Amino acid sequence: MNRTGLTIAFVFAAAVGAVLGVFPQLDLIISGWLFDPDSGQFTLSRQMLAGRHGWLATARDAGMWAVVALVAPAVVALIVKTVRPQAALVVPGRAVVYLLVTLALAPGLMANGLLKEHGGRSRPIDVKDFAGTDRFVPWWDLRGECPQNCSFVSGESSGAFWAFAPASLAPAQLRPLAYGAVIVFGSAIGALRMAFGGHFFSDVAFAGVFTFLIVWCAHGLIYRWRATALSDQAIERAIERLVTPIHRMLGRSGAARRGGSG
Repeated sequence: MNRTGLTIAFVFAAAVGAVLGVFPQLDLIISGWLFDPDSGQFTLSRQMLAGRHGWLATARDAGMWAVVALVAPAVVALIVKTVRPQAALVVPGRAVVYLLVTLALAPGLMANGLLKEHGGRSRPIDVKDFAGTDRFVPWWDLRGECPQNCSFVSGESSGAFWAFAPASLAPAQLRPLAYGAVIVFGSAIGALRMAFGGHFFSDVAFAGVFTFLIVWCAHGLIYRWRATALSDQAIERAIERLVTPIHRMLGRSGAARRGGSG
């Protein structure tokens, strides 16, 4: 998570935003490559209905389970620490906060909580160009006809690109390989969603950009920037201070019930 990565993200976003801003029909052209006009369905959707390529749906599910597996150690560590405040975190405190906060902010709040609920952009499968009923709008236009759970940005792609967060915690010599794997992983999940008619190219591209920017900023706040950087020990102590009074209250309540029943 350095300035080189940030520069690449901004250059990519500027290029995609400019090209698709000037030529928004490019989104339709790309989705058109995946659409079968004879059947009026996206190719993979038609083949899935015909009982073919079921492994692609399995691959999509496996991708989401991969995200769950990546965040699971942080969740388990926090649960154990909450149940047993005096026990040491089995995952470094900063990693717990970093992974959970970025997952909540990127695919959670940014993608599914804000943009998809308030963007208004209809999915490819719903627009008139692909046998739907809604009009197509560019990625930057919020005046679409989708009422909720809309196309911009791709929530599943954001979840896949969130893997930049655990990748940034890999050993330094493995980090470039980890980042490359995340780009391939996120792009593959996005390509599947496009092939099923669920998203346009720009939905996937900006899901990756926005998610990376959130992860980059969170990494800076927690790890790189001295003014805000935290320590693992400080986070452990903070969790202990939060949950210990609750444990004491529950202990007193339990003792009172036992005393009353006696």
